[in-house]
Amino acid sequence: MNQPFEDLKMYQNFDELADDVLDFAKEILPDQMLYLSAIEAGQQRMLKIANDKADIPMVEGMQIELNQSLCKLIDFETRQPVVLEDIPNAEQLGDWRKGLEEAHVRSYLGIPIVLTSGETFGTLCAINNRVSLYEQKNVQLLQRIVRLFLYYLELERHAWKDALTGLHNRRYLTKQFEEHPGQTGAVFFLDLDGFKQVNDVYGHETGDIVLQEVAQRLRQFVREQDDAIAVRLGGDEFILHFGHADSREGWERLAEQIVTALSEWKTDYRVSTSIGIVMYDGEYRPELQALLQQADAALYAAKSLGKNTYQFYELAKK
Repeated sequence: MNQPFEDLKMYQNFDELADDVLDFAKEILPDQMLYLSAIEAGQQRMLKIANDKADIPMVEGMQIELNQSLCKLIDFETRQPVVLEDIPNAEQLGDWRKGLEEAHVRSYLGIPIVLTSGETFGTLCAINNRVSLYEQKNVQLLQRIVRLFLYYLELERHAWKDALTGLHNRRYLTKQFEEHPGQTGAVFFLDLDGFKQVNDVYGHETGDIVLQEVAQRLRQFVREQDDAIAVRLGGDEFILHFGHADSREGWERLAEQIVTALSEWKTDYRVSTSIGIVMYDGEYRPELQALLQQADAALYAAKSLGKNTYQFYELAKK
C-alpha cells in the first residue's frame, strides 16, 4: 500500500472540494480536459478528472510512473507552471512527441501543488486533443485556485501530521489502527538516548534539527516496508507501526537496522535510540493503548540494559 495515497482517505470532504476546484477550472478553460493528481515516490495518481475526452486514455484512479507523465516537466522547487500549447511542434520533447500524438495529447498546462513545507502534493492540469492557447490571465486564475486548495490541504495536514517533523501524529495512528481490526503486525516504541543532553548543551533549536533528522531516517524505513507508518508521539518519542506479518527474526533484523541508523551522527553531539517491540496478530490484538503500554514496558527494559538496543514484550496468549 502506498501510504501517502492512502492518507487521502483521511481528508474530510476531499471529493467535494476537488470537484469544486475542477468546476472553477472548467469556467476558465471550458474546452480542456482537466485533472487533479497526487504525486509520491515517483508515482502519479489521477484523483479527479473533468471534461473527459474519449480519445485521451486517462481515467480517475489511474496510477502511472511520473517519468511517463508530462507532469515530470514541472519544477516543483520553483513552483512555476509548464505551458505547452503546441506539442506536435515542441522540439524540446524530442521523440516523446510521437507517443503523445498517439494518445491525442496536443497541448498541456501543468500547475504544481506544493505545500508550505516544500512537500509536493500533486498537480492541477489541463490537456487537450487540439493545439491550445493558454492566456496568461487564465494561467494566473488557475494558480489562485490552487492557492485556495492549498489552504485546505494545509488545514488537513495539521489535523493528522506533527508540525515539527511532518510525521503522522497519534490521532492518525489511532484512526488507522481502528480501521484495520483484523491486522497482524508490530509496534516499535522508540525513545532517543542522549537527547536531553543535546537540548541542554546545544539548545532547543539544535534539538529540533535532531528530531527532524530522526524523522527523515524513520520515513525512509517505512517507505521500504509494507503497511508501515511513522508517528511522533511527542518530545523524543516515536512509534513505528507495521501492519503486516513477520517472524521474530525479521523484526529483530529491522530493529538492528534502526538502532544502527539512529546512532550514526557526523556531529559533535551523539544520540542513539532504544526500542520496545510488541508483536500482535488477528487472534489476539489488544486495543492500541494497551499495545503502546506493552511496547513502553519493553522500551524501559531496553533502557535498563544500557540503551542503544531493543527488547521485545513477551505477549501472553490466552
